[in-house]
Amino acid sequence: MRQLKTEFSDQITQQNVLSKYPRPSLVRSSYLNLNGLWQYAITKDDAIPQRFDGQILVPFSPESALSGVSRQLMPDETLWYLRSLPAGHPTGNRRLLLHFGAADQRAQVFINRKEAGSHMGGYLPFTLDITKLMSDGENELLVKITDVSNTSWHSRGKQSLKPGGMFYTAQSGLWQTVWAETVPAHYVKKLLFTPDFDHSRMRMRVVSSASRPFTCTITGDGIAPVSFSGTTNEELIMELPGFHPWSPEDPFLYRISLQTGDDQVSSYFAMRKCDIQTDSAGIRRFFLNNKPCFQAGVLDQGYWPEGLYTAPSDDALIADILRMKKLGFNMLRKHAKIEPERFYYHCDRLGMLVWQDMVNGGSAYKHWFVTYLATLMNWNHIFWHDGKRHHRLLSRTDLEGQKEFLQEMKETVSFLYNHPSIVVWVPFNEGWGQFHALKAAKRLKKLDPTRLVDHASGWFDQKGGDIISLHYYFLTLKFTPEKSRALALTEFGGYSCPVPGHTACDKVYGYKKLKTPHALTKAYAKLIQKTILPAVRSGISATIYTQLSDVEEETNGIYTYDRKVCKLSPKVVRALNCQLKKCAQSANGGCWNGQ
Repeated sequence: MRQLKTEFSDQITQQNVLSKYPRPSLVRSSYLNLNGLWQYAITKDDAIPQRFDGQILVPFSPESALSGVSRQLMPDETLWYLRSLPAGHPTGNRRLLLHFGAADQRAQVFINRKEAGSHMGGYLPFTLDITKLMSDGENELLVKITDVSNTSWHSRGKQSLKPGGMFYTAQSGLWQTVWAETVPAHYVKKLLFTPDFDHSRMRMRVVSSASRPFTCTITGDGIAPVSFSGTTNEELIMELPGFHPWSPEDPFLYRISLQTGDDQVSSYFAMRKCDIQTDSAGIRRFFLNNKPCFQAGVLDQGYWPEGLYTAPSDDALIADILRMKKLGFNMLRKHAKIEPERFYYHCDRLGMLVWQDMVNGGSAYKHWFVTYLATLMNWNHIFWHDGKRHHRLLSRTDLEGQKEFLQEMKETVSFLYNHPSIVVWVPFNEGWGQFHALKAAKRLKKLDPTRLVDHASGWFDQKGGDIISLHYYFLTLKFTPEKSRALALTEFGGYSCPVPGHTACDKVYGYKKLKTPHALTKAYAKLIQKTILPAVRSGISATIYTQLSDVEEETNGIYTYDRKVCKLSPKVVRALNCQLKKCAQSANGGCWNGQ
């Protein structure tokens, strides 16, 4: 595989590695970024190594070029990280919290060779209180990582130890920011914002270790400050008459500063509502803030040639979002991956809707069944029960894996709950490790009634969730609108066009191969005009093109893997996205069975 890089790699130095505050939803002034050079070792046993192999640039996984290691961690190996923490011990009743954005897959953390805690799962953040383990002098931080990747049922997304086609290089270890902060004995652990759009108010809950009074002040551009007071761990209803709504065209954010005892934090929220309503033509459509909102999106894998799961910089994340907005897209489907929180913050402030996948797991996939069957035959009108007798075909016989998936689903909703950009949860992609999809959809609705659920994206329809979800790559596109759920084309296209000098692999993968960007643009325009636009008139209310960028063998991106070449004509894409949105506004009802 050829090593490509984006322009953002040049911004990285040992002293400047993803240095932005990692948790925009809950900000404090105390912040110690621990990214940078650490010692690392890869061993065949569990014993702490006597010698380390060299240095690694955290938070880039050892498989990535930016880490300086470029070495695949295997399931029978152990990855070790070592660094010192600044001298000093929290004074008085203050606590020292150590935060990990994500560690793939199982992490054990030691302070001065005493275990501080552990975490299982490669995609979600975790925090450890290390106060009692700290000494007055210099302190040692040691992290032990094991990662079985796709050889077990743990969540893994698109990672594979044998990458190829639609699956990519597996990565491991610390791949998001590691940082520390000091907090008082009683501190704010979480803020929860639930907009009540129709009643012009925001429901807020301040979660803390003990119930205490708090005061907060809300501000915003052109908004006079408003103050409220309440008690932590109890719901506060903030009346906001004449509020400023959030939308992709006008992503207005309210800023909030809050104090309870000795703890002072800041955050933000937005007023927006996402649901499904019937438009003037009698078609069930996606609505945003009680107005029809056609969602024209792209599939976003979140892979980078030099960093794999880790974007080289904050600017790189911003650039991807802005590139898609400039092309007229207003939505990203974050596919089989959970990003660092700063990605969602930028979607919030820049105005980009997000459909968030849960990360898939399960045993080895039978692709003829879990991927191609429903997509190729396009039989989503067939009623399907993913009962216990189908779990073997769906690679989900493992009860422990099912339990872990449901727990991670709950933690994902909790982690991302406050971000107004997220409008849809996607528990399962096709049949990848799917089980009890109807029950999962109901769980999600109970966890978060404010968002929509695509219960099994592109798989046989089980009459659940809020969306009839279609993947269209082959043969004909067939669907029948319903009186309850909305129709969405949640994957389509996938046209492949390798650009010489900008491909990572000689072998290329895609669903239709074009030789030049001109030919690709022509084929894309034909697909939209001949198939997608008529489908939108007949009821499709959201479209997701595959995909934002190339990834390794998969050369079906709008941009090349290094983000240096836009393979589709921007002018043509913008015009077609404009047509899609206008088409939805003037649609007629009916059934669609088109080429």
